[in-house]
Amino acid sequence: MINNQPIGLFDSGIGGTSIWSAIHDLMPDEDTIYLADSKNAPYGKKSKEEIIALSIKNTEFLLEMNAKIIVVACNTATTNAIKELRASYKVPFIGIEPAIKPAALNSKTQTIGILATKGTLSSELFNKAVEIYQDTKIVEQVGYGLVELIENGEINSPEMTKLLHSYLQPMIDANIDYLVLGCSHYPYLIPQIKKIIPQHIQIIDSGEAVAKQTHKILIEKVGLNVKGEGKATFFTNTNPKVLSDILKNKYDVIQKEF
Repeated sequence: MINNQPIGLFDSGIGGTSIWSAIHDLMPDEDTIYLADSKNAPYGKKSKEEIIALSIKNTEFLLEMNAKIIVVACNTATTNAIKELRASYKVPFIGIEPAIKPAALNSKTQTIGILATKGTLSSELFNKAVEIYQDTKIVEQVGYGLVELIENGEINSPEMTKLLHSYLQPMIDANIDYLVLGCSHYPYLIPQIKKIIPQHIQIIDSGEAVAKQTHKILIEKVGLNVKGEGKATFFTNTNPKVLSDILKNKYDVIQKEF
C-alpha cells in the first residue's frame, strides 16, 4: 500500500523529538511533521480536561497538514487523551506509555523505578498497567521541574543534577534494577542519569517500540511513502532556539501560533 502523506507527531514540547528520532531512523523515507506545543509545557501539571483540549488542538493542526497517522509523542497526552482522540477521529493514533512490561518481566530484584510526570502517574491508563504486575514493587517518582529545565535548554545545569540525585537516590536505595523513563523528554537526561545510578541498572524508554508500532500500522492499514528520502518539518509556538539546538540545527524550525 502506498501513501505519500506525512506522519504527524505532537508533544508538549521538545521531548517527543526522542520519539521522532526513533521513527526517522526506522523509516527515513517517510515525511514527518513535528509539533512542539512548548507554550503549554509541561502537560503533566494540567487537568485531564486541559490535556484533552490541547491534544485535540494539536491533532487538528496535524490533520490540516494532511497527516496520515498521528503519533502522540507524549506520555501524559497518551495516558489522558488518546481514548478521546481515537473516538473522535478516523486517523490512526499511536500512543506512548511507560514501558512497565519489559522492566517488570526482566527484573531480577522484582523492584523497578518509574520516573514520570504527575499527569502520567495519576492517569487511569497508567494505574491499570501497574495493576497487572502485582508481584513487582514499583517505585514511582514524579519528575517535578525536569521538563521545564529541558525546555529551557538547561539539561546539564547544576539544578538538573541536584533534582536527578534527589529523585533517583530513593530508587537506588530500594534496590531497583530497571529504571523506566515515563516521559518523552527524559531520554535527553540519560547521560546525566548514568552518572548517578549504578551500572547494573538498566534504563528503558519507549522510542524504539513506538517506532516499530508506527511502522506496523503503516504497513497494515495506512501505507508507506515510496517517493524517496523523507522531509522533516518542525513547528513550535515558542522561541525555536531550544528545539533547533536539540536537533543540532540540522533542520529548519518554524515558529507558528497554534
